[in-house]
Amino acid sequence: MLSINKSKFIISLQRKKTRRDTGLFLLEGDKMAKEAIEHAPDLVQEVFALPDWISRNKDLLDYHNIVAQEIDEKKLKKVSSLTTPNKVFLILRKPPVDAFTENLDQSLSLYLDAIQDPGNLGTILRIADWFGIKTIICSPNCVDVFSPKVVQASMGAIFRVKILITSLTDLVGRFPSISVYGTLLEGENLYTTDLQQKGLIVIGNEGRGISAENKSLITRSIAIPKGATSQAESLNAAIATGIVCAFFAKGRS
Repeated sequence: MLSINKSKFIISLQRKKTRRDTGLFLLEGDKMAKEAIEHAPDLVQEVFALPDWISRNKDLLDYHNIVAQEIDEKKLKKVSSLTTPNKVFLILRKPPVDAFTENLDQSLSLYLDAIQDPGNLGTILRIADWFGIKTIICSPNCVDVFSPKVVQASMGAIFRVKILITSLTDLVGRFPSISVYGTLLEGENLYTTDLQQKGLIVIGNEGRGISAENKSLITRSIAIPKGATSQAESLNAAIATGIVCAFFAKGRS
């Protein structure tokens, strides 16, 4: 049974301040719920679902020793952040978000410079997961990684990709020999350049690109060439990330 106070608390988790203060976040939807229970059962605090969802997923819940609480469609709609509420939502504890990780300079990672669109950030997490990039580092002024829109757009990648939050200055100070690739219009042609399989790929803000401070730390600039007849000024940040990651992955084959 979902009490009035619990309903108010769940709705409050849609706000960044509440997520920050409690260390909890929300997740909605059948596929996402299964991803969380399968890949991060230790983070699951509470599960609320329609009776038919609980019945269909009894084996999964029992296997991970998780008890789901029944909720009706009316109450689900009241607390949901989705336009069309799904059949289940979870309250989860945030996974640890560390400032640094060992051996970061021995693998390929993404650094996100002030990404502000939740859909972009969630999609970038999904892209990293697809290409086997295990770590994403967000600048402190990125959109909240655990906002409902980021979580939904990640399609479960948020449980499989390690997320760090720190400045690029601090990161380079920790790993002074790390290669820092910057996606800049004046960079080397991505299609023809020889790409290493370790270092950081810096993805800039949707409107301003890479900040001046972070540009000064780039050791190698790369660019996605425009078509001969293109009149576009820029690419969406997530789309650009996908293209860049694809070419780095090509170097592994």
